[in-house]
Amino acid sequence: MRMVAVPAAKPLAAATLAALLLAGCSMAPAYRPQATATPAAFKESQPLPPAGWASATPQDAAARGPWWSAFNDPVLDDLEARAERASPTLSAALARYDAARAAVRDASAELLPQVSGSAQIRRERLSGLRPNAVNGASEYTQRVVGATASYELDLWGRIRNEVSATRAEAQASQADLASVRLSLQADLADAYVRLRGLDAERELLERTVVAFTRARDLTVTRHDGGIANGLDVNRAKTVLSSARAQLSDVANQRAALEHQIAALIGELPSGFSLPVAVKAFAPPTMPTAAPSELLQRRPDVAEAERRAFAANRRIGVARAAWFPSLSLNAQGGYNSIRGDVLQSPASFWTLGPATLLQTIFDGGRRAAQVKISRADYEAAASDYRASILTAFREAEDGLAATRLLAQASVDQRDAAEAASRTEQLALTRYRDGASDYLDVVTAQTAALEAERAVLQVQTRRMQATIALVRAFGGDYRNDIAVAQAAQN
Repeated sequence: MRMVAVPAAKPLAAATLAALLLAGCSMAPAYRPQATATPAAFKESQPLPPAGWASATPQDAAARGPWWSAFNDPVLDDLEARAERASPTLSAALARYDAARAAVRDASAELLPQVSGSAQIRRERLSGLRPNAVNGASEYTQRVVGATASYELDLWGRIRNEVSATRAEAQASQADLASVRLSLQADLADAYVRLRGLDAERELLERTVVAFTRARDLTVTRHDGGIANGLDVNRAKTVLSSARAQLSDVANQRAALEHQIAALIGELPSGFSLPVAVKAFAPPTMPTAAPSELLQRRPDVAEAERRAFAANRRIGVARAAWFPSLSLNAQGGYNSIRGDVLQSPASFWTLGPATLLQTIFDGGRRAAQVKISRADYEAAASDYRASILTAFREAEDGLAATRLLAQASVDQRDAAEAASRTEQLALTRYRDGASDYLDVVTAQTAALEAERAVLQVQTRRMQATIALVRAFGGDYRNDIAVAQAAQN
């Protein structure tokens, strides 16, 4: 019988194949996003049908669009463009996203073998009195060129789960960037409409000061003629000074808003100004759709969901530490004491060692890390659900505000018109001597407050529209049109 020698490579190949089959294992628990009660319609837009339970799937890649263009204001368009270019807040969020993407590449590197090369040269003299010396002292130059490769088999999914977690963190960072951008756009638009609202109040107060000045002059003339008394003059001066004080207060508020806008677009307040302009804002009508279609687009919800997934994957990373790790190593190169280093006789190579490493005792560290990772996941999952609830609340708030403030604007306009007629009648009766100046002062104060309330309600309507856009994650009108076209 002839004996056949079995090459040593076959057992090694068999062991490697078995290890690769085990590499499909993962210690991370199955991930399922938390289900949240999703109504079929919003309470503040139409009657609410019975709610069902559905899992939200945030649409990270949905385009937000230049939603502020619906206000048809070139100045606002320019400010938004400047903020996109120079806002330090947006730049910081972009830098964090770049770092998160680099972290994914860093974590993914562990999936591949690590190869390092080396080259060295040294001159050495061996002592002639060394043990077993044959020819006495000798000198030579040793030249070594080689490479070393090492690879950890991902038997339990530690590396793959870490890569998945890091990739999810990068996606969360991308969603955070979208959230920061949307917040910046909304904050800038909100500050701008408030500033324009103050411009309108300033114009109203300037007209009021002129009217109150004429009324004061009238009372002074009547007092000098012996028709009016000192009380009338002082009352006229009171309402006039009060209107001037309100004008100064509005100017102060406007200056603060101008400084805020400068900071939002990345400029120094000392070198930034916006000319006073009075324009009638008309809040655009924002469409609504099913909550499941709109709230999923919110970047903060997408961010929270990705962080919950990353926390889930890190449970697998922590659990994999309970199992042994297997590393394969190899090295090779050329070693010669002559000049011809890169020659076949000077080559050398080594396969192995294959290192199996298992921690036996760590004082409970691995158990603690698993508990920490599970607690982190529970916290992230709760944050995710909280972000969804916040999104629903803000959407309902925005819908309620746009609807109710529209009615409030109509009622307040009626109140202002009635107060204006009362002021005119009171002033006419005073001129005719049918009433004293107290009626005029009361009517003037009420009319001014009513007119300012009209402007303030209009500003609040604009703010509510902006808040509604933010609540729905940006400009969703194109998405709705596309969805409706697909249904038809």
